[in-house]
Amino acid sequence: MDKYISAPVKSEELLDLRSGDMVYITGTIYTARDAAHKRISEALEKKETIPISLKNNIIYYLGPSPAREGKVIGSAGPTTSSRMDKYTPELLDLGLKGMIGKGKRSKEVINSIVKNGCVYFAAIGGAGALLSKCIKKSTVIAYDDLGTEAIRELEIENLPVVVVIDSKGNNLYETAVGEYCELD
Repeated sequence: MDKYISAPVKSEELLDLRSGDMVYITGTIYTARDAAHKRISEALEKKETIPISLKNNIIYYLGPSPAREGKVIGSAGPTTSSRMDKYTPELLDLGLKGMIGKGKRSKEVINSIVKNGCVYFAAIGGAGALLSKCIKKSTVIAYDDLGTEAIRELEIENLPVVVVIDSKGNNLYETAVGEYCELD
């Protein structure tokens, strides 16, 4: 079932999403990959202020390619999410409500998703050029020295994602395999 949500998100919206739902996100989200997550974690450890508010926000695990002339951003495909797993539970505890990436998540992350009523979305890997068309504005807001791994604020319109792990812990990567095996 297709669903439409706005970002930042409302917790009650996420509770209605189910693993396998196709979702179109419009609003403001942030990008952060490995290096940015490490810096955020180090800042939190030192009790320093972090560069973005996590409350009700979504982070897209994205390191875009350079924008071509006349474009807002380059290719905007997702990064493998498991590389952020060691940082994710802490960020979810601080109010982050959604993540967009690709690939499986650790048991600790899944438990934290359930505990915090969050959602893990997948964007289609290999479709970065198409996904970039949903990005209407891209502004580097922190860690500019990290290049493509800098934190960006994105204004997006109908970014297509799939709910992989919903707030109840249902995991599309597991259920889809089971359904496929039943068909076989």
